Amino acid sequence: MAPLLVVEDLHVSYNGIHALQGVSLTVEPGEIVTLIGANGAGKSTTLNALVGLVPSTSGRVQLAGEDITRCKPHEVVKRGVVQVPEGRRVFAWMSVRENLELGAFLRPKSPEVAADMEKVFQLFPVLAERSGQLAGTLSGGEQQMLAIGRGLMARPRLLLLDEPSLGLAPQLVKRIFTTISDINAQGVTILLVEQNAHMALNVAQRAYVLETGRIVLADSAAACAQNPMVREAYLGD
Repeated sequence: MAPLLVVEDLHVSYNGIHALQGVSLTVEPGEIVTLIGANGAGKSTTLNALVGLVPSTSGRVQLAGEDITRCKPHEVVKRGVVQVPEGRRVFAWMSVRENLELGAFLRPKSPEVAADMEKVFQLFPVLAERSGQLAGTLSGGEQQMLAIGRGLMARPRLLLLDEPSLGLAPQLVKRIFTTISDINAQGVTILLVEQNAHMALNVAQRAYVLETGRIVLADSAAACAQNPMVREAYLGD
């Protein structure tokens, strides 16, 4: 089966910084692939470049064989690539339900949208309980659930998750990563950017390690978890 996502020699420069220096990676259909690295390594820049929020200076991004390198962000979403951004970025002044409805804004109104919202409520029952509540009044963990749910409302072929555990208590982190596995089991392919390397390598099938804009290691998640460099730099061993 052909890869769902192919990134080839991607370079990004802005504000005088060469942020990505030849990043190449692949994501196969049905996989969870994680991209780990320290702050400033270029992880979020990689995701932003994939969805057209940051222009690349060279390189190529292909989705199921189609070149999407120069596509606008809304065009990328239409093709099925949806990003859940770092910091959640829910619409604080809108209700939980309205936030979820916005996730489906590029889809025609249909019974399928309502059915997908019910699936999100099944995945995150607390959102059903708080569907009329303003998103800004939710806890950090609840906002992260809402951000993921909003992404799922677009029916993604590829879900990009940017630091989903950021700022969450350990128990909530475990719950979020269990949910990520559940989403993947339902057929959603995931590219996960995460500083919590322990959790990321536990949930993913394959991993890439990014340092100062370059991929320095690519292997199975299990092999990366045993790699001495990874253990020392990211797992605290």
